[in-house]
Amino acid sequence: MSVKTKELLQMDLYGLLGAKCTATAKELKKAYRQKALTCHPDKNPDNPKAVELFHQLSQALEVLTDAAARAAYDKICAAKKQAEERNRKLDDKRKKIKLDLETREQQAEDYKQDEAQMTRTLEEEIARLREEGSRQLEEEQRLIKEHIQKERQNPQSNRCSHVTPKLKLKWKCKKGDETNGGYSYDILMSLLQKYGDVSNLIVSSKKTGSAVVEFATVKAAGLAVKNETGLSPNPLKTSWLEGEPVSAPQMDPLMSGQNPLTKERDYESIVMMKMRQAAERQKLIEQMQREDEDEAASS
Repeated sequence: MSVKTKELLQMDLYGLLGAKCTATAKELKKAYRQKALTCHPDKNPDNPKAVELFHQLSQALEVLTDAAARAAYDKICAAKKQAEERNRKLDDKRKKIKLDLETREQQAEDYKQDEAQMTRTLEEEIARLREEGSRQLEEEQRLIKEHIQKERQNPQSNRCSHVTPKLKLKWKCKKGDETNGGYSYDILMSLLQKYGDVSNLIVSSKKTGSAVVEFATVKAAGLAVKNETGLSPNPLKTSWLEGEPVSAPQMDPLMSGQNPLTKERDYESIVMMKMRQAAERQKLIEQMQREDEDEAASS
């Protein structure tokens, strides 16, 4: 199944992928993987809409990761945006603007010709892509299939893969302390980066002695929670804020004599209980954060 060129012209390919128009090829591929995993035909065999969306995502990635095709598409988008802006201004200043009818008709005709030329260019680029085949698209789809197979083989390890691991950091700090208890942004980064890539670090400006760190992997976050104690004069307390992995429950030896169906049901019940506990813990963390913010605002 392929998306027709006219349909492509009516679609927001960047919006479809959930990416910005300035996104790099790497960012576009990452956005594609995140969206395509939810609507892949292997995961939605009985959902034609999901299959159609998957093909639209594939077509969007195919066009936007090719420099020439993307340039042609961006040119059409820019022209449409300019036309929409012109129309908006005409509506806002309708009483003050008097345009000659022939000039407007000529401008419209010129625009139609330009659009036709740009459409032909895009059609040529898409035709070239279809003839050559998209190695990048094939590779992305292969990786997605491998990811789905791994999920099926070990669903527990991927249960929280969509959640970005975040930790809450706390330390003692008096109000008005310009050193922030000895923990600056650079010091915190140097302490945390040894466990893995740090995606983001936010040091609270409202409440002293508080920060939130986002790691690129759950493993790095887990190492930081387990091992990082901070500066010896002012210890650092770390706790999970989001993305804590759900550990597999230990099976009771007394259950070894149960049939496989009973074991599976008991296992699912334990997992559901763990998930509920994690959700309750998250709500408690959010409530504590709100209380901290209210306390900081009232002081």
